[in-house]
Amino acid sequence: MTVVTEPVVPASAREAPLAYGTVAKWFHWVTAALMAVALPVGFVIQHIKDADKMVFYAIHESAGLTILVVALLRLAWRLLVPPPPLPDHVPRLLGRAANGVHHALYALLIIQPILGFLATNAWGFPLQGDTAYLGFIEFPKFTEANEPVAAGLSLMHTIGGWSILVLLLLHVLAVVFHQALRRDGTLLRMV
Repeated sequence: MTVVTEPVVPASAREAPLAYGTVAKWFHWVTAALMAVALPVGFVIQHIKDADKMVFYAIHESAGLTILVVALLRLAWRLLVPPPPLPDHVPRLLGRAANGVHHALYALLIIQPILGFLATNAWGFPLQGDTAYLGFIEFPKFTEANEPVAAGLSLMHTIGGWSILVLLLLHVLAVVFHQALRRDGTLLRMV
């Protein structure tokens, strides 16, 4: 009689890695750095004197479009290399909340720069001249100036900016909750 046995695989090899890979971590932290530029600059533009606004718009728009590129690359990477599952100790409700916040952030990191780009064009300021992408890459004019369309797009862009801020706050509060209160090592997945 022949006995067929399964190879013995250590438990650590059977478990999916709980930390994100190096590329995913880079995408995360590059996005965070770009957001640290785009959000505050976007919120203060309205308070800047008109003579100085173009510099702020150039910085905000360049950071925003770079966020779009990074978010699309990050999403493609995520599809190719799925993120590690949440640890078993994370309650189902917290896991669902985390997934909801992540999905909403991904959506807004893509939609928000597009809204900003369309609004800028509708206001009659395509990414050319003083506001060229990264200071030297000019984009073709997308549309003629249209104030009602520009106002609507700008309102959606503003709502998107505040929504991102709320989601980022929830994200940071979750990190603090997991690290300081639960002390479950969740933060170590992304550092």
